[in-house]
Amino acid sequence: MRSDRMKKGIEKAPHRSLMNALGYLREELEQHIIGIANSANELIPGHMHLDRVCQAVKDGIRMAGGTPMEFSTIGICDGIAMGHEGMKYSLGSRELICDSVEVMAKAYPFDGLVLIPNCDKIIPGMMMAAMRLNIPCIMVSGGPMLVGRHKGKTVDLITVFEGVGKVVAGHMTENELYELEGCACPGAGSCSGMFTANSMNCLSEALGIALPGNGTIPAIHSDRLRLAKMAGKKIMELVKKDIKPRDIMTLDAFKNAITVDMAFGGSSNTALHLPAVAHEGGIKLELNTFDEISEKVPHICNMSPAGQHHLEDLNDAGGVYGIMKELSGKGLIKKGCLTVEVKKIGDTIKHAVVSDTEVIRPIDRPYHDKGGLAVLSGSLAPDGCIVKRIGVSESIWHFEGKARVFDSEEEAGAAIMEGRVWAGDAIIIRYEGPKGGPGMREMLSPTSMLAGRGLDTVCALITDGRFSGGTRGLCIGHVSPEAAEGGPIALAKDGDKIVIDLNKKTIDIIVSKKEMEKRMSVWVRPEPKIKEGYMARYAKMVTSAATGAIFKGDKD
Repeated sequence: MRSDRMKKGIEKAPHRSLMNALGYLREELEQHIIGIANSANELIPGHMHLDRVCQAVKDGIRMAGGTPMEFSTIGICDGIAMGHEGMKYSLGSRELICDSVEVMAKAYPFDGLVLIPNCDKIIPGMMMAAMRLNIPCIMVSGGPMLVGRHKGKTVDLITVFEGVGKVVAGHMTENELYELEGCACPGAGSCSGMFTANSMNCLSEALGIALPGNGTIPAIHSDRLRLAKMAGKKIMELVKKDIKPRDIMTLDAFKNAITVDMAFGGSSNTALHLPAVAHEGGIKLELNTFDEISEKVPHICNMSPAGQHHLEDLNDAGGVYGIMKELSGKGLIKKGCLTVEVKKIGDTIKHAVVSDTEVIRPIDRPYHDKGGLAVLSGSLAPDGCIVKRIGVSESIWHFEGKARVFDSEEEAGAAIMEGRVWAGDAIIIRYEGPKGGPGMREMLSPTSMLAGRGLDTVCALITDGRFSGGTRGLCIGHVSPEAAEGGPIALAKDGDKIVIDLNKKTIDIIVSKKEMEKRMSVWVRPEPKIKEGYMARYAKMVTSAATGAIFKGDKD
């Protein structure tokens, strides 16, 4: 056993003495020891029930003859961190979470590891740790929140964000917004649309690192506890058969995950997180891979915010494996990939059932012929950028407008709130990238205000930061190189002509090469926005959004 390093032999008597102090019996120490990384805290709605999920995991481990040992990690709710300095720390927390799991699993040589995340950067952070450690691992998340209801309509967190813009525009009263905020998020779980957390939890199934249902079973359903017990039992099988994350999360598995991502129109943040997870296993996942797969995979599942369906609908309709079964009919899924079920993914897919063909449409009747995300490039973003094209009105798939340039999210948000943004504006928010932000803030507040004011179909928003999975409209993020690295976005000026074409997948600033060279010759890198602490160090170590905003390291 790997755990023998800390418990076996006469020289480990002091170690066993300390474990005696923790209340462990000798019989427990003689069994496989399974670490449980539980991200539970009292600051995130998606975590308020993780103590029960964790207890179910422990029950499953003990049922299978193992000994569980729980430890914790940090976690940030992006919704609460949104729109202020706190969002600068969200993406950076991904690396801290990964490092903290690594540190614990190295200090305590567990035989296996169960990862219990929910919400935003915690899920990819734990996936990264699994790949880095490469000991038997399984993930079981807290699951999605149920949808809220307001005046007979389904609502969620994004409805509230967009409500702010509606109040400013005079389309909603403050009292109506107060009523809405009281019912949009009804309880435990990650916010109920196909936002970043739910996208990554669903993709954990497609990657094979979690059991079927991990991404879609609602947080409050007892099925979630049964899933956790099964995960506890299954980690013991993975340990005994020595099946590790790099046996499961192969390049083909990542291609399956991207295929599913395109089919259900997931968050654009998956283009940051999947390459970062792959990198930890020595796999290079290029941004172009997302684009190549998106061109071949139809969009068959239309989830909030782009569509009307939520995670509970997807769960009832057949879940992630229902989507994969539909895609496999056209040869789009690589069926030979291994999963934590200790089966090939194709063996599980064949038993999946699609029970609602509006939530999961037949592949020959898709919502869109191509996948949810597109990679654009051009003179404004030579190294590429990302748009969630299924959330963009086809009326502005070709857009020409004049640049309105802001050097921070706050400046842009104030201009939108105060009515200083008009139809036809190409709003550029720069110095919000991985280095420049630092931390690459999500721009849900300004995009929601645009939508609330009815400008999401007549304006573009372009940033070297990123967008929430809840964003809709012509919102283009991850512009690379970022402004802080002297990318072309740093040289844009008010009034410059910006041309975007989602069919051609181009984004250009119509300024002569000579003029751009002139601007570059006088460009001065701004002072760092954060000069001390973790995010100051982060800014020095982080790489481009085009490479997943990973740290510079020995794998580069």
